[in-house]
Amino acid sequence: MDDRPVKVEIQRLPHSQGLPLPTAATPGAAGLDLCAAIEGETVLKPGERNCIPTGFAIALPFGVEAQIRPRSGLALKHGITLPNAPGTIDSDYRGEIRIIMQNTGDEPFVIRRGDRIAQMVIAPVLRPSWVSVDSLEETKRGEGGFGHTGQDSPLSTSTK
Repeated sequence: MDDRPVKVEIQRLPHSQGLPLPTAATPGAAGLDLCAAIEGETVLKPGERNCIPTGFAIALPFGVEAQIRPRSGLALKHGITLPNAPGTIDSDYRGEIRIIMQNTGDEPFVIRRGDRIAQMVIAPVLRPSWVSVDSLEETKRGEGGFGHTGQDSPLSTSTK
């Protein structure tokens, strides 16, 4: 991990008072925990989606994005996911970071103020310089995808 910090301006919105800034839970964590900046509680019923505020906005430098990802514990224990994961925060977006959450579990899920609801990873963005060619270099894998490596793909159209 590159331990050189990238400068990211962060603006606390009025409803974030008393909540921590996005923080890594351990020194080796790639993701920064994001907390719910709601008043009281919000209940996600099974199958329901809701957009949960975090209480802050950021200004990323050009060439950097923030990826919003689900928390594995919420996914495993409660079926809570982010349907657009990873969500992308672009360097020119200045609005509040809000998290689209969905309950894929069988029970209602309660979100409370300050609950850790997602994680944010800051990552570089690379722009391609397209080079048009008539064919691509061959590889052992070739066009195999959708679970192709190590087993036959259920989507395979080949007749081996």
